[in-house]
Amino acid sequence: MRTRPGALVIGSNLRALGIARSLGRRGVETWLLSSRGDDPVARASRFVARSLLVPGDSASVVDAVLSAAARHRLDGWTLFPTDDESVAALARRHEVLAERFALTSPGWDALRYAYHKRLTHCVAQKVGAAYPWTRYPRSLVEVAELECPFPVILKPNAKPEENRFTRAKAWRVSDRPSLMAGWADAAGLMGPDGVIIQELIPGDGEDQYSFASLCQGGVALASLVARRTRQYPRDFGHSSSLVETLEAPEVERLGRLIVEALEWNGLVEVEFKRDPRDGSFKLLDINGRVWTWHALGPRAGVDFPYLAWRLSQGLPIEPVRAQPGVRWVRLATDIPSALSAVRAGELSLREWAASLQRPRQGALMCWDDPVPVLADPVLTLWRTIRRHARVRYRETPRPHPPQARPPGPSSRDRSAAREFV
Repeated sequence: MRTRPGALVIGSNLRALGIARSLGRRGVETWLLSSRGDDPVARASRFVARSLLVPGDSASVVDAVLSAAARHRLDGWTLFPTDDESVAALARRHEVLAERFALTSPGWDALRYAYHKRLTHCVAQKVGAAYPWTRYPRSLVEVAELECPFPVILKPNAKPEENRFTRAKAWRVSDRPSLMAGWADAAGLMGPDGVIIQELIPGDGEDQYSFASLCQGGVALASLVARRTRQYPRDFGHSSSLVETLEAPEVERLGRLIVEALEWNGLVEVEFKRDPRDGSFKLLDINGRVWTWHALGPRAGVDFPYLAWRLSQGLPIEPVRAQPGVRWVRLATDIPSALSAVRAGELSLREWAASLQRPRQGALMCWDDPVPVLADPVLTLWRTIRRHARVRYRETPRPHPPQARPPGPSSRDRSAAREFV
């Protein structure tokens, strides 16, 4: 007989592992719901009570969640999405899900500005935050007419499917011919509405900052500010490798303005990059779900998953801010990132060792849950083989079918954005 509601985590990746550990240590029963193709590292945790496997189609996530609730009597449990597609699927059917679950992510009215990068600039405009030079051309003719501050990057508006463009995170281009060819290639994979052209702000991960928080009605109840000291790969990091909490009043001010403007409910990470040319913090992304390095929070005094579970269950929480100077590190990616910086003459081995000083939270290693870190080498090999053996995802550019729904924001989303600003 269950004495209190548990948590259903959508995914089995590193983010899911951190949630399971946070809640499991507090005695909250935690289940995973994931597909066979997901990163399975969280399934190895002793804090996962049960793992449910479902088809990998993101469109079926909500149906799978509702089916699990009916079959296993999970009504009242808290839902934790761990990737952009699942959080978007939940947001679009937020009211239906709220009838059976407690939620840690917002509805579509707020999430659209995080999911569609074409709308993120509206939030910056609303609160008066700086934003990188960005354009949204819909044809090669428009691309040819752009006056670009080279170098620029091509990046996807959203990632509803996997292909070499979405896997790369961004493509750097330095001249007009490369821009034309790159945009045509990306548009062939994603459709014209799926591609964004944005200025490349100088600097690597050490200039990237985050305001992470748990919000209720736009008020940040629990928060931290962190810097992505290193990332891997170093240019456009797929993930952080070393993150450190710190005091950055301007980042916190802008972050609080953004969540307030969106009337955000649930977990969120707002990413900025400091432009060394003028010192401004420019809004890059808004992540409407738990972030990769959220396990840093408990070590810094802010246990985000547990606080989110309490808040979703209507239990009181006290406002809290993280202490500065606490680090999160994933050595499997930080070692190659640091060595690359050493070879470039930007980092010494002594400086690298100093950057790993305590207090420090490992991405995988926990003495009370050792199996995931022991399984990680095998899982890394599995990921590599799977990546190379994977069936090609639209690798050959071609015109986007006119009947297909483009991954850009709908006319309703654009109308809402105009009213928002």
